[in-house]
Amino acid sequence: THILMTGPGFFTTMQIPVPLGRAIDERDRPGSAAVAVVNEAYVKTNFGDRNPLGLHIAIHRRPPFENRDVEIVGVARNARYGALKGDFRDVMYIPFNQGSYYPVDEMTFALRTSGDPLRYVNTVREIVHQADPRVPVTNIKTQAAQIDQTMNQEIIFAKLCTGFAILALVIACVGLYGTTSYTVARRTGEIGIRMALGAQRGAVVWMVLREVFVLAAAGLALSVPAALGTSKFVESFLFGVKANDPGALMMAVAILLGAALLAGYVPARKASRIDPMIALRHE
Repeated sequence: THILMTGPGFFTTMQIPVPLGRAIDERDRPGSAAVAVVNEAYVKTNFGDRNPLGLHIAIHRRPPFENRDVEIVGVARNARYGALKGDFRDVMYIPFNQGSYYPVDEMTFALRTSGDPLRYVNTVREIVHQADPRVPVTNIKTQAAQIDQTMNQEIIFAKLCTGFAILALVIACVGLYGTTSYTVARRTGEIGIRMALGAQRGAVVWMVLREVFVLAAAGLALSVPAALGTSKFVESFLFGVKANDPGALMMAVAILLGAALLAGYVPARKASRIDPMIALRHE
């Protein structure tokens, strides 16, 4: 169980709902009954479907701290601390005004601001200095910066995947363009005969593009099952990525078909402009 010592206003500041019972507030001061707020994961692990309000928990601590019995007064929604992936941890929130439950080397203040949070840094330093000049203010970070730091490895991995995906798409386009251009060059005589016999330019363009889409369909037939098979692996590396996401899969298919159309249209357009007489003389 992860124990957090918090003060009044913590749940409001962090926007963590407390749907059952109450949050820690000004009533929880030295000398009052020892209380705690637990998250839904803690309730599920320890109490199942039972209502935990009013139940007592014995917290065993190392000397010189004494063991303490606390009463559950609220149940908070699950929130993530540290890791952004995996199951939610069991968390117990206790009021720091009722005494420490373990040695405390530092205290973290969470501030909710409007606009750029960093513009309040000097104001916060001045307030703390007025309260106690001996207390330093260090390690100031925005929540966005903390998330970026936690996800740094995932961000690098995502950028690498994006870069390789773009490179693969470019190579596929170049390959389709080269293959289509080679096919058109080989079939110059055939295309000339078709046009001499009355084939329309649009029909010639569609004839070439049809072959391009056949190649693209063959690629999709191989790549889609591979993507579905490796989606669980990718989900374990990247936060917020769902395995077998139909939206992402449809977008990938649309991008590939669009790239195939773009790569095949230039040779197809070139084929439709072949002069039948020149093509026949070439043959």
